[in-house]
Amino acid sequence: MIARRVTELKQTIKVDTQKTRANALKNLEELFDLAVALAKGQVKTQTVEGQKVKVTLKQRQIWARVAAYIAQIMNSIATGFDERQINADLEELECLVNEARAKTKNEKTQKGNASERGNATSSGPS
Repeated sequence: MIARRVTELKQTIKVDTQKTRANALKNLEELFDLAVALAKGQVKTQTVEGQKVKVTLKQRQIWARVAAYIAQIMNSIATGFDERQINADLEELECLVNEARAKTKNEKTQKGNASERGNATSSGPS
């Protein structure tokens, strides 16, 4: 019962993680495209505190750095997103559950054998 639930949880986390990763990458890609457009000068003005302001060369350089940083974040999410750690933790949990189940079975078997031995000795001649 517990092992099945752990397996189901692993599958749910895998699916949810993939969905979250895809959404994060999509949003970051949109931000990256905007930052690149600003850095390239494709966007001539931006709204600052309700007013349109011309994008200067210095601001374009800053947007280029922002775009580079967004790309780093996208790469990090695409390659990791801690899914490996979550899976490793759940696999360890699954091992512990299987070990606990095996010990329970062994103890039950040992008690059953002891009862049989006890019955065999008490039913014999005195």
